Amino acid sequence: MTVHPSIQTYADAWTHSVEAISELVTPLAEGSWNLATPCPGWSVRDIVSHVIGLDCEMLGDPRPIHSLPRDLYHVQTELQRYMEVQVDVRRHHTAPEMTSELEYTIIRRSRQLRNESRDPQTKVRGPLGNEEALEEAVRKRAFDVWVHEQDLRTALRAPANLDSPGAYVARDLLLAGLPRVVAKQAGAPASSAIVFDVDGPVDFLRTVRIDADGHGTVDNAPSLGPAVTLGLDWETFYKLCCGRVKPHTVRDRVKADGDQDLAEAILNNLAMTV
Repeated sequence: MTVHPSIQTYADAWTHSVEAISELVTPLAEGSWNLATPCPGWSVRDIVSHVIGLDCEMLGDPRPIHSLPRDLYHVQTELQRYMEVQVDVRRHHTAPEMTSELEYTIIRRSRQLRNESRDPQTKVRGPLGNEEALEEAVRKRAFDVWVHEQDLRTALRAPANLDSPGAYVARDLLLAGLPRVVAKQAGAPASSAIVFDVDGPVDFLRTVRIDADGHGTVDNAPSLGPAVTLGLDWETFYKLCCGRVKPHTVRDRVKADGDQDLAEAILNNLAMTV
């Protein structure tokens, strides 16, 4: 175990999800590695390549020297180009090559986390290549790996772990992003409140409050007169927040009470990551 409980929580969540990924893909036939996932432009192989690549970077391995093809339609931004290198460099790897590298990476990264003794605020290279606190970097890895485990489960029709440790890391990270979505991107009016009522394996009720200056905060106290109340299940909530589904494709799974224009604006801006 690490010497820091906060890091241990995220390390445990990462371990649970990455081992689940290994169990999912180890028995796959070669053809299944090419199945499309909800992550735009990425196959099962691509998801696993991404997981391997970012954990190798967390280990301090150098990034591959690799030129991307020009015809990758899903690569539109510099961030996407950054992420794609670790994926494209493995696109022709066989199933045994993928599973063996994944297993070896898990062993190495688990050992690193188990022996971690640095202060949680130590600056390290984060998942996006930028410097950030060690605790935040491990937190983001736990979130990312859980979301990609769910991508694989969707592609392979093997639903599970919607309430695993990684799910709660994802919940807290996504909730932290709601004030910006509601106040800045959706343009909720000053002195208003928007309620998110989420049920399912991970259930919660949170209120995003916009103050007189237009700044948003989130808390778990109910609001007596919210401008909008959005009721939806956990799976739909996280998929919307992670850009895995478009709002119009899951409109029948979302109940919106109150200002319908504001509700639509919130749903259309809910994607915080892809």
